[in-house]
Amino acid sequence: MVRRLKVLLHEMSWVEAKEYFSKNDIAIIPVGSNEQHGPQNPLGTDHLIAKAIAEETAKRTGIICLPVIPFGVSAHHKQFWGTIYVSPKAFKNYVKDVCLALNYYGVKKFVIVNGHGGNLHALAELAMELRDKEIFLSIFQWWPAASKLLPELFKPEERRHACAEETSVNLALYPHIVDMSKAVDEEPGKHVVEAEGITLPLGTADYTGSGVWGKSTTASAEKGKKVFEVVVAELVKHVNRLKNTRNEDLSVKPKA
Repeated sequence: MVRRLKVLLHEMSWVEAKEYFSKNDIAIIPVGSNEQHGPQNPLGTDHLIAKAIAEETAKRTGIICLPVIPFGVSAHHKQFWGTIYVSPKAFKNYVKDVCLALNYYGVKKFVIVNGHGGNLHALAELAMELRDKEIFLSIFQWWPAASKLLPELFKPEERRHACAEETSVNLALYPHIVDMSKAVDEEPGKHVVEAEGITLPLGTADYTGSGVWGKSTTASAEKGKKVFEVVVAELVKHVNRLKNTRNEDLSVKPKA
C-alpha cells in the first residue's frame, strides 16, 4: 500500500508533524469569514473558498496547511442574519498567536490565503510586525489575482461581492450549497451624503437589500473551475519561490 503524503496539519500525528517541521520552515494558513453572500451563496463562502485554494496548493507543493480560521472582520455585514464577526484587533491577535505557535517549531515563512477583503488591513499590519521578529508573512487574495490573470472572463459588475465570479467559484467547489434559483442582480445604491474624497461609516445594508453588489445570475461552474485552477497555479508559484528564498533575503533591511 502506497502511503499518501500528508499536508494537512490536523490529519498528522505529532510524530509526523515533528518530521515535517524538522525539514521545513514554511506553512499555509487559510482565513476567511462567515458572512452574507447574497441569497444564493452560503455564509461560509469566504472561508470555504480560502480553504479549498490553500489545501489544493498544499497538495501540489508539499507544504503544510493549517485548518481554516473561519471568522473575520465582517461587522459591515451584520444586518444580514448569520453573519459572525470579530474585531480587527481580535482577528489580528488570533492569527498572530497561531503564527507564533508555529514559529516555536521553527516556521519562519507563512502564506496567508485570505478569502475576505475585510481582513486585509489587519493582516497587513500583522505582516509588518512579524517581519521585525524575523517572521515573513505573505498574503494571497484570489479575486485580485483572477482579475489580473483572467481579465475577460467576467465584467466589472460580475466581480464584486456575492456576484457572478464569487458564485461561480462556489458552483465549481460546493454546488450542493448554492441555490441559483435565488440569485439576483442588484446595483448598489449611493448614500445621500456621499462625495468625492469622503469616507463614511456605512455597512452593506446601506447599499444593497439582497447583499449582492452587482450581477450574480450569470454565474457558472465552468467559469468557476477556470478561476480556481488559474489562482491555485499562481499561488503554487509563489509558495515554491518563497520556500526556496533564503530567510536573510526576507529580513528587514538595516538602517541606511
